[in-house]
Amino acid sequence: MVKLRGGRFCFWVMDLNPDEAIAAGWLKPNSLSAKLLKRMLVFSLNAASQIIVLDRFMRNRILAKGVSPDRVIVVPPWSHDQAVSFTAEGRRAFRASHGLTESFVVMYSGNHSPCHPLDTLLAAARELANASEIKFLFVGGGSEKVKVQQFAEQWNLQNVISLPYQPLETLSDSLSAADLQVVVMGDDFVGVVHPCKVYNIMTIGTPTLYIGPSESHVTDIAAKNSSQQFLISAHGDKRQLVENILSVFESRNAPNSNSVECHAFSEAALLPRLVSVIEENPFESSSVSETIATDLSKV
Repeated sequence: MVKLRGGRFCFWVMDLNPDEAIAAGWLKPNSLSAKLLKRMLVFSLNAASQIIVLDRFMRNRILAKGVSPDRVIVVPPWSHDQAVSFTAEGRRAFRASHGLTESFVVMYSGNHSPCHPLDTLLAAARELANASEIKFLFVGGGSEKVKVQQFAEQWNLQNVISLPYQPLETLSDSLSAADLQVVVMGDDFVGVVHPCKVYNIMTIGTPTLYIGPSESHVTDIAAKNSSQQFLISAHGDKRQLVENILSVFESRNAPNSNSVECHAFSEAALLPRLVSVIEENPFESSSVSETIATDLSKV
């Protein structure tokens, strides 16, 4: 239909399916449905004049499907510049409204999904149940939300609080309320999903605890980030996770929302790049791709 109208098909890949469904166990790899969806994906990839992916790991997965490298361009998603910023007043109000004024708040905010397993974080919450100052705040929704609530009830954890998704107009308040933000990626989901919450967290400037595989877009950012604190833990390593939480609790680093790194992932920086990619014919020039790759290598 696009070709009939004289247009070009730009495939902007977010979550990569059926890879995600297979990794999550929702589809069996050799099932008829999986095989059909794989063929549909490859057909779409081959039909696209440009394929925009979110990180280098997703790009590698696409290339492994036989796609020409000159059509696959990395442009990360960006922070919500107009809606998210650190607010001291909002932080105080949100914490006060939920009885957290004197607490050290470890926050997981976002989708509660099998793609982002929370088991190790919950185990750490149980381990720190007697540390009365430390509270674990789970904000959001999804299929795993009930597991958080059931776990807290099963172990009578008074340090675990569960809240629904917050309205966009108060997102700055809730994100600013955290002393430590948590980003989680399942071991089998690198290059398949792309937890973009990290970009809003960087805008706020909160210390960030990443739970996931040692190589991902999050660890790429952490390795190049000199002005914001990142701590990394593996799934199942409760001891390391508890140590990381306690290290931030003891240091109480203030948010730093003015880092060079956070501005590199702002809407103002990345949206023009995306527009340039869409407007460019990749078979005529690779200048935009080279420019993006060069700019991101500096972050």
